[in-house]
Amino acid sequence: MKSLYILLVCCFSYLAGHAQAKETVATKPDPSKPVQVVEAACGQCQFGLPGQDCELAVRINGKAYYVDGTHIDSYGDAHAKDGFCKAIRKAEVQGEVVDNRFKATYFKLIKSNGKKG
Repeated sequence: MKSLYILLVCCFSYLAGHAQAKETVATKPDPSKPVQVVEAACGQCQFGLPGQDCELAVRINGKAYYVDGTHIDSYGDAHAKDGFCKAIRKAEVQGEVVDNRFKATYFKLIKSNGKKG
């Protein structure tokens, strides 16, 4: 019975760890690829994208895309005064649009005063 309990705890721990959003963005841009400055915000709250939850999105050339590779909560409280659900921010990004989603390989938020953060 004890080994069954240990097995269940291990299984739940494994599943909980893999259920978390995976960050795949690099900390530095790839010098061989262009860096774009885009608008970033909550796709649902600020860009009017359909969805069930607050999720990071970018607007490139007037069109908004949800972002894969990083998470809205990685940049502070999305519901803070300057958070993604309350404000549209600027970000430096690298990546590409695939299946109507932006696959980010690099994402760096630009602070309001012009500094990167």
